[in-house]
Amino acid sequence: MFASEVGVDLGTASVLVYVRGRGVVLSEPSVVAIEKHTGRRIAVGQEAREMIGKAPGHISAIRPMRDGVIADYATTEIMLKYFLKRAGVKTWPFVKNKVVVCIPSGVTEVEERAVKQAAYKAGAGTVIVVEEPYAAALGAGLDIMGPQGSLVVDIGGGTTDIAVLSLGGIVCKKSIRVGGDKMDEAIIRYIRSEHNLLIGERMAERIKISIGSALPEGRPDGAEAEVKGRDLISGLPKVVHMNARDAYRATEEILDVIIAGVRDVLERTPPELAVDILNKGIVLTGGGSMIYGLSQRLSTETELAVFLAEDPVSCVARGTGKLLG
Repeated sequence: MFASEVGVDLGTASVLVYVRGRGVVLSEPSVVAIEKHTGRRIAVGQEAREMIGKAPGHISAIRPMRDGVIADYATTEIMLKYFLKRAGVKTWPFVKNKVVVCIPSGVTEVEERAVKQAAYKAGAGTVIVVEEPYAAALGAGLDIMGPQGSLVVDIGGGTTDIAVLSLGGIVCKKSIRVGGDKMDEAIIRYIRSEHNLLIGERMAERIKISIGSALPEGRPDGAEAEVKGRDLISGLPKVVHMNARDAYRATEEILDVIIAGVRDVLERTPPELAVDILNKGIVLTGGGSMIYGLSQRLSTETELAVFLAEDPVSCVARGTGKLLG
């Protein structure tokens, strides 16, 4: 009577929860704040994210997912339990909830088993694990059950999953452990190197979103961002300015790795499916795909049409909903 059918996009940067009949009901950062000595949960999600880099010594703000897989099992279990409860999913012992969890396409059996076990501990009665590009393709509205081939590039916080799908399955794929987080790290290194300024993760993410660019010329609007941090020479707070061309130079190496991954999958695609992709183009999903000019840059590099999915951030979560249906 009380059982729910739930889809979970268990991402490195954020967790989205889809409940059948209600849609995507929760989207929160994958962060948990705990008290170090007792292990007591202080905060989860956005509230915990606000504590990163600001918490006192007895509180630890942890990101339990790294590169798309579980890095801290106990904290992941705490986070999943909390998010399922927030989503209105009953986790009583006699309630057998059905949960679909998405994982990167390149995980090992051990990593997959850890995800399943965490979902069971969080209150799932049945756990189905599905690869992210498969769910992303469904969420983007692609027909992957027919004989026509489709190419999906899902750029998340920790991983980029590239897959060619046809006849309800993945024909060839590649999972690269780079994504939005690696872009943030690259921005931190660039600003440290160029300006002797140390910034935090949240400031780096803000720069990526506001002025990030996949094009060498930056942005046509000439957008700039105020970068605030600590001067490494004087030790005092300092403000510098950064434009979109600087943001491109900071993340250029990460973007090149993603584009090389797409080219590699295209080179391994069977000729008949390659013709379909030539006709249909490439579909981008995931939060990392929203960086300015990425579709244009990828189109130039591959000589194919490239489309950004509608609401790319929630594609994987919506795809789990279609799997539940």
